Amino acid sequence: MNGQKATAVAAESAGGPEGASVVVPADRSEGAAALAPAESGEVAAVESATSEASLVAEEPPAAPARRRRRPLRIALAVLAAVAVTAAAVAAATGVFGGTEDGATASDAASGPPKTAEVKQTSLTRSETLDGTLGYGEATPAQASGQGVVTWLPGEGDTVERGEPVYRADEKKVPLLYGATPLYRPLEAGAEGRDVELLEKNLSALGYGGFTVDDAYTAGTADAVRDWQEDLGREETGTVQPGDAVVAPGARRVTEVQAALGAPPNGAVLTWTGTERTVTVQLAVKDEDLVSGEGARATVTLPDGSTAEAKVAEVGTAVTAEPAQEGEAQQQSGEDATLPVTLTVEDQRKLGRYQAAPVDVAFEAETREDVLAVPVEALVALREGGYAVEAVRADGTQYLPVKLGMFSDGLVEVSGQGVTAGLKVGVPK
Repeated sequence: MNGQKATAVAAESAGGPEGASVVVPADRSEGAAALAPAESGEVAAVESATSEASLVAEEPPAAPARRRRRPLRIALAVLAAVAVTAAAVAAATGVFGGTEDGATASDAASGPPKTAEVKQTSLTRSETLDGTLGYGEATPAQASGQGVVTWLPGEGDTVERGEPVYRADEKKVPLLYGATPLYRPLEAGAEGRDVELLEKNLSALGYGGFTVDDAYTAGTADAVRDWQEDLGREETGTVQPGDAVVAPGARRVTEVQAALGAPPNGAVLTWTGTERTVTVQLAVKDEDLVSGEGARATVTLPDGSTAEAKVAEVGTAVTAEPAQEGEAQQQSGEDATLPVTLTVEDQRKLGRYQAAPVDVAFEAETREDVLAVPVEALVALREGGYAVEAVRADGTQYLPVKLGMFSDGLVEVSGQGVTAGLKVGVPK
């Protein structure tokens, strides 16, 4: 009899808990094999052999003692073989909660080797990914002025609104905040987003006498003259494309690229934002982790300290490059990732770290007041689905359950008879 068929005999001879259908314990012991129904003919053969042996043993003596001993020995041998086989298979598969230290079927009858309580708790689906702490991607500061470069900031310097990015012929070229670069001369009568950007910056720097809108008026020209005077530039009342550099906010210089004495054309330096951010490559399939408004995450630093972060930007999905040029690569939606940028509101939480690898834990969903058990308490039913082994004073019983969220080794369960505080069997 092979292991599968012997298991079926062991399961039938064990007589499981009342109300339980044939079940397949999920990893009740190391190396446990899945239970399967034995072929009916072989079960019948074993039962027949057992029955015949019993009948022979119970026949009244009708011959000399020497002839009576032989049938009795055969009967006892058959019964012993069946019992040993069933006990061995049960111990190997954990059908009776057998243990490695030699627990027998009668020992296991008292219940599983270990129990846990059904908890009423809150579960949160989370995902922890590798991230990078830094100042974000460096971008070039473009110049398009006249003359030669006579001054440049140093690496690590911070440039804020109104402060010079560089000097050309000793004239300051300041930083303005915004998204639209200066691409044309601005003077009275001009209209557009670039005009509005200029007026917003003039107002933020303390200049007035105009309405902040998209129209360049005489009042705007007067404010520009005052601004030019403070910069030490010629007071023309008009603004040329090379008179200022536009960036989203304050910048931190990462690398100086222009040389003193060179014309201010092209990238004079590269810079980043001034606040440290965290970047993560998120699999497209996990996009729901950052899809909610104000999605947040917890950042764990190399020293184990943590800081709360907020999703600031989700980029466009990209796929990995082939490992070698010309190498074929199968690409699918699972390969694609989204670059995600997170901001840390309390920069003090980041300590002195300027750049470092970090762990980023995203939380997508929380379910309050649910019933949960350890994942290992689940038992796979032969007919499909799962159950838990309820342990009570009067014995054990398998209760079918419906599964919900998985989180931190726990799984949400629901089903008839499953209540908070119920003891369920788990592997040793």
